Amino acid sequence: MSKYGYCCLINKADGVYLALVPGDSVSTQLTYEDVDRYMTQLKFMFDKTAVANQLRTLTEVCEMKLSDTPLKFPVPETLVITVGQDRLEAKGKFYPPTKGGAFMTRDDIYDRLRNAGIKYGANELNMNIFMNDRVYGKEVVLAQALMPVEGKNAVITYYFNVDLTRKPQTNEDGSVDFHKLDNISTVHKGDMIASLVPADEGKPGIDVCGNVIRQKKVEKKILRHANKIYLSEDKTKMYSEVDGHASLVEDKVFVSDNYEVAADVGPSTGDINYEGNVTIKGNVNSGYTVYAHGDIIVEGVVEAATLIADGQIILKRGIQGGGKGLLKAKSNVIAKFIESAEVISEGYIQTEAIMHSSVSARGDVIVTGKRGLITGGEVRSITMISMKSAGNSMGTRTLLEVGVAPEILDETRRLEKETPAMLQEIDKIDQILVAYAKKVKSGEKLDARILSSVKDSMEKKKLLSEAVAANQERLNKLIEMTDSNANGCIRVQDTIYPGCRITISNVCYYVKNEIQHSRFIKEGADIRVTML
Repeated sequence: MSKYGYCCLINKADGVYLALVPGDSVSTQLTYEDVDRYMTQLKFMFDKTAVANQLRTLTEVCEMKLSDTPLKFPVPETLVITVGQDRLEAKGKFYPPTKGGAFMTRDDIYDRLRNAGIKYGANELNMNIFMNDRVYGKEVVLAQALMPVEGKNAVITYYFNVDLTRKPQTNEDGSVDFHKLDNISTVHKGDMIASLVPADEGKPGIDVCGNVIRQKKVEKKILRHANKIYLSEDKTKMYSEVDGHASLVEDKVFVSDNYEVAADVGPSTGDINYEGNVTIKGNVNSGYTVYAHGDIIVEGVVEAATLIADGQIILKRGIQGGGKGLLKAKSNVIAKFIESAEVISEGYIQTEAIMHSSVSARGDVIVTGKRGLITGGEVRSITMISMKSAGNSMGTRTLLEVGVAPEILDETRRLEKETPAMLQEIDKIDQILVAYAKKVKSGEKLDARILSSVKDSMEKKKLLSEAVAANQERLNKLIEMTDSNANGCIRVQDTIYPGCRITISNVCYYVKNEIQHSRFIKEGADIRVTML
């Protein structure tokens, strides 16, 4: 059994002594802190330096005289209690009484705990162990906290495809197989489409001082849905009321019937605005708009029309936009070809050709198939642009940009255009103000109308100056964001021609000679070309 170091007072005829009893190992050795707590509790003064020096070499019992006057009354058995900073445990060390001093009872121990602010978790087993075998100097756990029971977050499981990042299957020649898209989640009437395991909040605990120990907060969830859906009585299961398509938009489930246009979108249909998915069997004529809260599928050709979808846009033939066509999707855009149109996708874009268009995507832009070409216009992606060929032998200007969100580039360009215009306006106002100042200096009096105009010009200058400062601050932040983003690459399977400009983040590369089978990436302040 280990021997624990401790200290105690000894009352003798010639005075009071402090006995220092060593332990038999480093972990059981008597420490200065033990002596200090013990003597402080008894309110006895002692030579701290002498005690500290003695403890450094303590190997056997040492008695140090404290006073020449004996104690009038014996000192009872003593308990020194320490409480951890986290109040999860209260520990105590017992010290022996002087000759004739009383031993502590269980009630005495409880009184000392209460005096130390301990209100919960008393450990009677450890008290009994001590009273049956009084070992001094040993640290005893006298009270323990009730630890909280941690809860669990709510979990929602969806039984339809919520991952719209999957790309369609391609044929051996690289063309898209529109018969195997699998990105539209078909549901049938009565299908369970989602289930909820509610959050378990757990239980709070109590520390040894009686304070509540809060368990970690859990994430609570409910099944959120739109029309054509119903819940079970306990609100933990979700079912479809109709045959249709399910989609998840910002944690809310939508089920809709598919609106089908049997022929063209044109004079006979007017513009289309539909809550679910829209399938168009024919073409979309110039000047018309199709808006869908779900997906848009067009089996014919889209002309100079506008298609906006909260889901995907799928064009089984393509778009000939005539410089006015617009495709805008919160998910992916898949088209046979894109010509003279603007395309904005928050997912990926996959097509067989992009010609003279403005195309931007948050995900990949993949141009593959028999042609796999990008010619003219500009194509932007945060992640990757992959194609067979870019530009052409005639040197058609073609811009390829990766690594930065399209909206950041648009805002940067807008600010770079706006700020010089505002500075020019400020310069014009300054010239006018200087002219009026010269008139005043020469002694000419300005009438009320001119003074009002001067006041208006000064106010306009102030507003413009503030706008320029705000623009510059925002532009600096955008440039910093652009500089810090070195991701993204451009892949050319066949040939990239002169006339193409590559931008990765803030670094530009002008293609001056034909390059084959290449990959463009950013390294530091340069763009490096590697072979595929």
